[in-house]
Amino acid sequence: MNGNAELLNFIYQNSQMGVHTIEQLIGIAEDDNFKNHLESQYNEYKEIHRTAQDALNEAGYDEKGIGTLNKIKTYLMINMQTITDKTPSHISEMLIIGSNMGILNAVKNLKKYNDAEPNILSLMNRLLKFEENNVQRLKHFL
Repeated sequence: MNGNAELLNFIYQNSQMGVHTIEQLIGIAEDDNFKNHLESQYNEYKEIHRTAQDALNEAGYDEKGIGTLNKIKTYLMINMQTITDKTPSHISEMLIIGSNMGILNAVKNLKKYNDAEPNILSLMNRLLKFEENNVQRLKHFL
């Protein structure tokens, strides 16, 4: 697999994790204002995810999604961490930690694949800016 496909797969997997996580948290969150915020995050993750998938398919690559074991681990971790605390503050803290990991990995991948096609770099930067914005917006709910 070439660098373009690897970077697109990173974007695909990162946004897939966002889609699955936010979807689960929307069902757990109880505060309507916070749910609205989560839904806007969900929609942007979905759009980035679809764009990465389309770009992979157009280039003739199969997307490599998150493995079933990782999905199950994430699902169980979210359920365990929210079983006693479903407050926007607690969920925001969890999401900020996840977004910070996404930011770190995005910056690393931008450096690693700095010679990728401009449209792929643009999508990676879009995801990076989105993650950075998520952290700032979630601070409001802490």
